[in-house]
Amino acid sequence: MHRVADGVCPGMTAWVILPVSLSVSTITALWVVYVVAVQNHHVCPVDNWTYNDSCDENIGQDEHKRCCTLDEIPLVSKCGTLPPESCLFSLICNIGSFMVMLLGLLRYAQVMERHQKSLLNTAALVTCWSCAAGLIIVGNFQVDNARVLHYVGAGVGFPSSMLFICFQSIITYKIAKNSLDYRIGHCRAVLTIVAFINLVLSGVFFVQESSNLQHAAAICEWVFTIVILIFYGTFAVEFGSITQNTLLEMLTKEAQKSHCKADSNRIPGAQINCTQEAVAMI
Repeated sequence: MHRVADGVCPGMTAWVILPVSLSVSTITALWVVYVVAVQNHHVCPVDNWTYNDSCDENIGQDEHKRCCTLDEIPLVSKCGTLPPESCLFSLICNIGSFMVMLLGLLRYAQVMERHQKSLLNTAALVTCWSCAAGLIIVGNFQVDNARVLHYVGAGVGFPSSMLFICFQSIITYKIAKNSLDYRIGHCRAVLTIVAFINLVLSGVFFVQESSNLQHAAAICEWVFTIVILIFYGTFAVEFGSITQNTLLEMLTKEAQKSHCKADSNRIPGAQINCTQEAVAMI
């Protein structure tokens, strides 16, 4: 599985830890946030489908667990709105966004090493970093305190993460060389379809007045989030082949691109060669 060549540092294969830790730690931490929010009666459990217009503040704790309002629907970000779970939720989003940006950059360099530079690979990097930016906004501007900013972050993060996994599914098939690569591609294609269905359903159900449909939107949002994180985890299979040469080759090609642009400004004929190379890369 691991590729070892002259001058390659075997320790670089430790990059497999990044996608695995991103997937496992984030899913675990999000469920901790959910459990704490439920225990503090800040949201209602996902198995609750009965909502009331209001609840009597004087009722006992056991009754309060059964009395839920639409303000307590267990959306992912809603679970991280109030302290103490909001502190953990912000921490998850901040650390997770950094890990997502690093994962996107490594994947970009890996694809460039295997398949030269392509427009699709660049688009995947842009959407990945856009997703990270949206995640930071969602985690630090809670929906009850800064609703507009929170929705802006969600509006950036959700679609961009969906585009990222779409691009990566296509890239996986484009650079596939053996049966394992194609199996990974099939797995990512299934995850992408599941994520897309849940993202659409979540958006459609969320704007409905029915409490059952809004609750279904929360469940779809949780499924979408978990599927995206599982998708990130699949990069562990390929990150085992990342070496120091992977990153060096990316930097070298970026430097050559800058040099080519500089030459084209000085030598008219050089611009034609650069354009032909760019078309070939795409």
